[in-house]
Amino acid sequence: MSARGALRFLLWCLASEDLILPNGGTPAGTSSPASSSSLLNRLQLDDDIDGETRDLFVTVDDPKKHVCTMETYITYRITTKSTRVEFDLPEYSVRRRYQDFDWLRNKLEESQPTHLIPPLPEKFVVKGVVDRFSEEFVETRRKALDKFLKRITDHPVLSFNEHFNVFLTAKDLNAYKKQGMALLTRVGESVKHVTGGYKLRSRPLEFAAIGDYLDTFALKLGTIDRIAQRIIKEEIEYLVELREYGPVYSTWSALEGELAEPLEGVSACIGNCSTALEELTDDMTEDFLPVLREYILYSDSMKSVLKKRDQVQAEYEAKLEAVALRKEDRPKVPADVEKCQDRMECFNADLKADMERWQNNKRQDFRQLLMGMADKNIQYYEKCLTAWESIIPLLQEKQEAK
Repeated sequence: MSARGALRFLLWCLASEDLILPNGGTPAGTSSPASSSSLLNRLQLDDDIDGETRDLFVTVDDPKKHVCTMETYITYRITTKSTRVEFDLPEYSVRRRYQDFDWLRNKLEESQPTHLIPPLPEKFVVKGVVDRFSEEFVETRRKALDKFLKRITDHPVLSFNEHFNVFLTAKDLNAYKKQGMALLTRVGESVKHVTGGYKLRSRPLEFAAIGDYLDTFALKLGTIDRIAQRIIKEEIEYLVELREYGPVYSTWSALEGELAEPLEGVSACIGNCSTALEELTDDMTEDFLPVLREYILYSDSMKSVLKKRDQVQAEYEAKLEAVALRKEDRPKVPADVEKCQDRMECFNADLKADMERWQNNKRQDFRQLLMGMADKNIQYYEKCLTAWESIIPLLQEKQEAK
C-alpha cells in the first residue's frame, strides 16, 4: 500500500461519522462545526458512561522506580474501588510491575479462552533508542496499563475473573503466583487440551468475514503507523532547523538600524512556530501512536481467539464425522461430541459479543483520536498564523514612516 493511499484512508476516517475501519463508513453531514473543539465536546458526550451503573473503578498512577542489586524496574499504584460482594473491602491500593500485568493477561487467556483479552503495551524496547526509565516513556506506559485494566473492568465477564480479583487486591502477588493456583473454567480446561491436530474445512461466512476484516484493518493501521513515525521524524528534523534558523535573524538585527525591530520580530515568530511544532509532535507521539499500536495488537488478540474457535470447530467436525462412519442405523451422538458442540457454540456467542463490543470501543476511540488530531493541527496552524501576522504591523510602520 502506498503512502498516498494510506493518507487518503486516514482522511477518509476523519470524514466518516461512524468510522468502521477500513470500509463501510457513512459520510458525515455537509454542515461544519464552528470549531473542532465543539466536535470534541460532542464526542465526549458519546463516551460518558453512567457512573451510577458501574460498581468497579480501577486506576493506574504514581509510577516509582526501584533500584535493586540485580535489576531496576518501575512499579505502578493500582487503586480499586468497588461495591461488589466479591471484594471484602470497598477500596484497595497495591503496587504492580509490568510482569504482573503480563501474568494477569496470561491467566485471563487461560481461564477465559473464548473471550477477547485486551492487549498489553509491548514490553521490549530498542536499547539506545528509547529510555524505558525516562519520564515520557513511563507516562506513556502508565496510560497504556491504565487503559488495559479499564478494558477488563468494563467487560461483563473478565471483570469477575478470580485472577483479576487477586491482581487488584493481593498484597503479595508473588506468593499467590507460587501457589500455582490455576482455576480454569470447564471451557478453558477443554480448550487447553485441544491438540490442534484437527483440520478445519472452512470457517462459517460470518467468522471468515471477521478474519478478512482483521487482516485488512491491521494492514491499514500498520501502514498509517509507519507513515506517522516518518512524519514525526521529519518534524523533529525540521524543528532542529527552525531552532538554528530563528536566532540568525536576531543576531542580524544587531547590525541594522531600521530593520532591527522587524528582524527581531521574525526571530520571535520562528521561535513561536518552533514551540507550536514541538507541542504538535509531542501530541502525535504521546496520544496518536499509542492508540494505533494498541489496536494493531488488539487485532492480533482477536485473531488468536478466532484461531482457537477454529480448532474447536475442527475437533467437532472430526468427531461428528467419526460418529457418522459407524456402521449403525442410528448412531447415538456421544457425550464428548455434544460437549464439543457446546464449546463451539460458546466460542461463537462470546466471540461475536466481544467483536461487537470491540467495534463500539474502536469507533469511539478513533473518533476521539482523529478529532483530537484535527484539533491539534488546527491549533498549530492558528499559532503559526498569529505569529506571522504579528510581523505585518512592524513592516507597515516602517513603510509609513518613509
